[in-house]
Amino acid sequence: MTDAAEEPRLTSLAHGGGCGCKIAPGVLRDMLAFTPQAAPFADLLVGTETSDDAAVWRLNDDQALIATTDFFMPVVDDPFHFGQIAATNALSDVYAMGGTPIFALAIVGMPVNVLSPRTIGRVLQGGAAACTAAGIPVAGGHSIDSVEPIYGLAVMGLVHPDRVLTNRGARPGDVLVLTKPLGVGVLSAAFRQDRLDGDGYRALKETTTRLNSFGAKLAGRPGVHALTDVTGFGLLGHALEMARGAGATVEIGAAPPTLPGVRDLLEAGVRTGASTRNWASYGTEVDLPDGLEPWRRDLLTDPQTSGGLLIAVAGAELDGLAAFARVNGTGFDVVGRVVEGPPRVRVVP
Repeated sequence: MTDAAEEPRLTSLAHGGGCGCKIAPGVLRDMLAFTPQAAPFADLLVGTETSDDAAVWRLNDDQALIATTDFFMPVVDDPFHFGQIAATNALSDVYAMGGTPIFALAIVGMPVNVLSPRTIGRVLQGGAAACTAAGIPVAGGHSIDSVEPIYGLAVMGLVHPDRVLTNRGARPGDVLVLTKPLGVGVLSAAFRQDRLDGDGYRALKETTTRLNSFGAKLAGRPGVHALTDVTGFGLLGHALEMARGAGATVEIGAAPPTLPGVRDLLEAGVRTGASTRNWASYGTEVDLPDGLEPWRRDLLTDPQTSGGLLIAVAGAELDGLAAFARVNGTGFDVVGRVVEGPPRVRVVP
């Protein structure tokens, strides 16, 4: 049995971490092309059609079940923090459909000959703590002995069938707002390279363990037309999914809100491989302004682990949504808008 004092860093056991582990969107599309199309089911309200955050199944006239799963390899070395971050990220998919989680199942893959039971137990405790904060139990799960450490959740939630929010309802005239600043991928890359200071680590932990529970309060909210969370494909990738779903052009500002220290790290050359893979996957569907600094493009494609909610809201309802968010302890920044045009993303100065 391994002694916890002799264990390697969690991040050293994985080839990637957090949502930066996700398969690049272009590769994922190629893989899914081989998947047979599911037969039509009248009660399947949301499936795989638009790469939404979760599946939704109508149970009755008043309830629909939201089901999702999300897991990844360590983004930090502290096992409790790893569990918290992974669970918070998984819960976000239910909130991003306008739903409320009801219970979760743990997904655990650990190198049991390398990590001690105590360390693995701390990962599970961190995940359970995030679920407790969300008001739900971890009601079971499944574990395997794996080469790299993996942790996450399958989460079930509920929403009214008529109030499901998806990534495809945006319309021209909508404003796009984001509830968390960008740069998680950059900070996690700096952490792996031992280039992240204490303030940077605290910013990384704070943003990735903050629940997106505000999403559950947006179901039925006037003027809220579309909702998704920004995770592994970066702001541009998830904005592109929204543009495709709307059949319209999404404009994204070139200077979105960022976490402290991110710009300095980007200008010093710190970035993730996933950022490059993201751009290679969807860059042909994104228009950049002339003279855009390379670090800004890398920020816009930076994979966000447990990122914020991207909300499409009618322009006339923006002030009302801002006031509603403040009452609920949530802030956001305007990052773009939806305009008439082909389903593309346009970065604007």
